[in-house]
Amino acid sequence: MAENHKQKSPTVRYGLDNPHPLSQLKTELVWDGKYDEYGNRRAVDIAGCAMPLQKIETIDEPRSRAAADGNLELFEKEKKRRDDFRNRLIWGDNKLVMASLLAEFKGRVDLIYIDPPFDVGADFTMDVPIGDEKETVGKDQSTLEMVAYRDMWGKGTDSYLHMMFERLSLMKELLSERGSIYVHCDCRVNSHLRLILEETFGGENFVNEIVWKRSDAKGDATQGSKHYSRIQDTILFCRKSESATWNPLYVPLSEEYVEGFYKYRDADGRRWKMENMLGPGGTAKGNPLYEVMGVARAWRYSKERMQKLIDAGLVIQTKPGTVPMEKKYLDESKGVQVGTWWDDISMLRGWSHEKIGYNTQKPEALLERIIKASSNEGDLIADFFCGSGTTGAAAERLGRRWIMADLGRFSIHTSRKRLIELQRTLHDEDKPYRAFDVYNLGRYERQWWQKERLKGADEEHRKVVLGFYKAEVLPNAGAYLHGRKGRALVFVDGIDSILTRDEVRDVAKAAREAGAKEVHCLAWEFEMDLRLVCHELEASEGVQIKLIPIPREIMEKNRTSPPPFLEVAVLEAEPIYRKVKGATHIDIKLTKFLPSLAEVPSKELEALKERAVKSGFDFIDFWAVDFNWHDGKPFEHHWQDYRTRKDRSLKTVSDADFDKYPKPGIYTACVKVVDVFGCDTSITAEVKV
Repeated sequence: MAENHKQKSPTVRYGLDNPHPLSQLKTELVWDGKYDEYGNRRAVDIAGCAMPLQKIETIDEPRSRAAADGNLELFEKEKKRRDDFRNRLIWGDNKLVMASLLAEFKGRVDLIYIDPPFDVGADFTMDVPIGDEKETVGKDQSTLEMVAYRDMWGKGTDSYLHMMFERLSLMKELLSERGSIYVHCDCRVNSHLRLILEETFGGENFVNEIVWKRSDAKGDATQGSKHYSRIQDTILFCRKSESATWNPLYVPLSEEYVEGFYKYRDADGRRWKMENMLGPGGTAKGNPLYEVMGVARAWRYSKERMQKLIDAGLVIQTKPGTVPMEKKYLDESKGVQVGTWWDDISMLRGWSHEKIGYNTQKPEALLERIIKASSNEGDLIADFFCGSGTTGAAAERLGRRWIMADLGRFSIHTSRKRLIELQRTLHDEDKPYRAFDVYNLGRYERQWWQKERLKGADEEHRKVVLGFYKAEVLPNAGAYLHGRKGRALVFVDGIDSILTRDEVRDVAKAAREAGAKEVHCLAWEFEMDLRLVCHELEASEGVQIKLIPIPREIMEKNRTSPPPFLEVAVLEAEPIYRKVKGATHIDIKLTKFLPSLAEVPSKELEALKERAVKSGFDFIDFWAVDFNWHDGKPFEHHWQDYRTRKDRSLKTVSDADFDKYPKPGIYTACVKVVDVFGCDTSITAEVKV
């Protein structure tokens, strides 16, 4: 029998003339999505993300108060407001926000601090206070926040790293040559983020890894836990270039250090210590070599400066032949330069006057240190995960300009209220401040549920939503009418967008042309102030419009029973007239408010429905009035009132006593209400003067 021989593959020999492919690889962090199918590095899509920012509010509370009090002329004469820049608070996906800011601010931002989400298992439910008493209610994260967060962690660490790489790349474009960036994180992602920062900014521009001891020794260790207490966060510090701004900061010397080193006293009791003057590294590091008091060494000072110290009696030689030392006085010491271990800034305690009830709020002292070290007065500071607005508050107090953005409505509302309160405080303390504007950019690129469960199909998404809403699908659905429920037509907005005023106009027109008297607009998110447009359209088109948020529960896997579909808030208000010396003075009275409860956890919904109907005003956290509103212009805060942590009371009638209309006629007042969940609604009221 013939012997079968297997044909062997020729042996590939690797060496200097034929290097192994692995030997050519450089050290690199690679994640799913970094390269395309052809091995090309994916570029960040900037042009495709840039879109116009819509200014929706202008806020200068001290000026508005002065106008209402009749002291506007005096205010303008003695104003403390800085008019060189209007700060910006922007609602939207920060990737889109930054891409949209590049046209105006590329290379103009001097410092960026970000505190991005880094807890893959985070629970975003928080307790928010309602009413005048010490009562709280649970708040879920909004659908937009939830889906964005799911998208961030949809593929685990890979999707998080890709999200952060894209955003850090945009931040680099926004930074000036003297700019720096600080990234706040913890042990779960700090090693990954450091590598991305070094790749984005260059390893030579990574400056420090700062450790912030944020909590007490017990940290998060509880009985039965099997880990050391987690008591620290990491702050990664990078610069754009060697020209980055740097202001060394100092903290006072410890009592132990003073007692141990400042052991000597002059006749008048003035304390001093002896300090080494030898040049580190000797002559090899360029230190000058010469003789001082018979001792030849390499010194840290030039010969001329050394002689000045000797003439001033600041050089001490304890005995002939010993190395001379410098005499350093305690009262001239700046202290010790701040290092990378920050244990002198405590986390916010329950009793802290700063605390505003936002889960991830950081202390202002932390941001003040960063801002002082890496920027100068008048510089532009940015925070694109702004949370409770600490960066803007610290920047405002330190005379810096600021831009802040966040995806969450509650974050934008919390920051707006906080910065209004700061405007009031600074003005009352006779200190300068800047006005700020609120912008809207809330469209999220593509939502996780559509990509992962529905495979990107928007028509499938609409069928699912209509099914849960118990509405029938229209057989010949158009662009603006997709279903029917009873006598009402139904529109379902796309999952990758927010419902805009232009869309609602088109939907109302289509419903009228179809002969309907009612149309329901279902959407994941709504453009701010959308209810205002609906009131106008209901009058002009003769069609009742209901705005209904799509409940987050429909995205739960294997869910079959429909969750409650609740309308956005209902708001009613009316003008109050008062005659003073023949002139008409106007105020606004809130007559009805019914919150939507869209972000209330399901388990609490039934109990709160009754409470909301009975005392809807308890759910108002903030309201404001623009007494002379015009369609197409931003809402101007002429007057506002809001609850604070210390003062839970709220006026239901304004006390602006507004009388600044240019001439007799009919005007439009706009009333904006923000509930305790951060959701806002607006209504107009006709004013006759």
